[in-house]
Amino acid sequence: MDLAIELVVAIVVGVLVLVAGGVALLRGGRPRGGIDEEFRTELRDQQPTSPPSVAVPPDELEGAEPPLAVDLADPDLADPDLVSTDLVAPAEAPAPAADVEAPPEAPRLTTTERFRARLGRSRAGLGLAMSTIFRRGLDEQAWEELEESLIAADVGVEATMELVEGLRDRARAEGIRTGEGALALVKEVLRLELGVADRRLHRRAEGTSTWLVTGVNGTGKTTSIGKIAARLTAQGDTVVLAAADTFRAAAAEQLEAWGQRAGARVVRAGEGADPAAVAFDGYQAAKAAGADLLIVDTAGRLQNKTALMDELSKVKRVLERDAGPTDEVLLVLDATTGQNGLAQARAFLDAVDVTGVVLTKLDGTSKGGIVIAIQRQLGIPVKLVGLGETIDDLAEFDPDAFVEALFGGGEGSGATAVGDS
Repeated sequence: MDLAIELVVAIVVGVLVLVAGGVALLRGGRPRGGIDEEFRTELRDQQPTSPPSVAVPPDELEGAEPPLAVDLADPDLADPDLVSTDLVAPAEAPAPAADVEAPPEAPRLTTTERFRARLGRSRAGLGLAMSTIFRRGLDEQAWEELEESLIAADVGVEATMELVEGLRDRARAEGIRTGEGALALVKEVLRLELGVADRRLHRRAEGTSTWLVTGVNGTGKTTSIGKIAARLTAQGDTVVLAAADTFRAAAAEQLEAWGQRAGARVVRAGEGADPAAVAFDGYQAAKAAGADLLIVDTAGRLQNKTALMDELSKVKRVLERDAGPTDEVLLVLDATTGQNGLAQARAFLDAVDVTGVVLTKLDGTSKGGIVIAIQRQLGIPVKLVGLGETIDDLAEFDPDAFVEALFGGGEGSGATAVGDS
């Protein structure tokens, strides 16, 4: 009995030893604890020589380039000794591009060409109407229709009557009997009518010149100031802008944006500050910097607001105490407002001595005759006109170019830059 138990125990122990040995062989080829030095060397020689892998955080994998795919079946790569460690051949330098001729710059438009391009609506109204009237000949009906056309074109009733009466007198005196001759006479008279005024933008020979710019909100006053500044700085002048429109919250920001675009310094104060004080500070800053020109942007005001018009007079008085007489007082009018613009202008003339008009939106729905009305009824010249949205579309008014563009044809003179005398 004892022998049988011992036999069973021996069998169980043998089985356990065999099982343990099999497990050891599966894990390392030899039973744990039974590895000799030769086997250690064999295992070491079989270990991979590449460095252990390192876990890379997921955020560092984003944007990483994928590994290069190498075709090991390629005969050039079959022999490991032939495999270069530089798997990416340097890209060949691109062949130099053939000389490409730059497109020629578009020729600068003459004043007449610019007016003709922008005054299409006015030409389709006043100019075409006059041409049609006189094409039928020169009779009493033609003169009456001419009067109607001029009034419809915003020349004004009183100015129209005077203008047509003068045309009829000259036609009789010069023996003009054809419609063609009458049309040529109309163009000549309009040139003379518009050409007598002094349209120069006055600047001082030495020191800082001062321009005051005013007008009703919405006429394009601040935008016109920015365009003037941009044109002058492009010519090499140093310009300072004074944001004296302190009644409108966005006025100073708008002027400052234009100043940055034009390369002009802007002097401003907080909303509600004294406009006259801002104008004074602007001149002091311009004088200290040796600037060529100070442009003061005044509050856009309604002509029927007495307090605001008095404020405008004060700004001019305070500015002139130190700066001397203002070189230009420019009134910005919207050409599309027609005769209403003349009512605005009369109120400003009572408050300050306006020296010239900046007529904006002449390329819009204006009828052209407002230019004649301003000079005839107000006695002040149109000095600058807005013919579009770009900086180059603010141009000095040229009577010859305007008349030629209004009626079509003609070459006109070259463009004149803002600020030239």
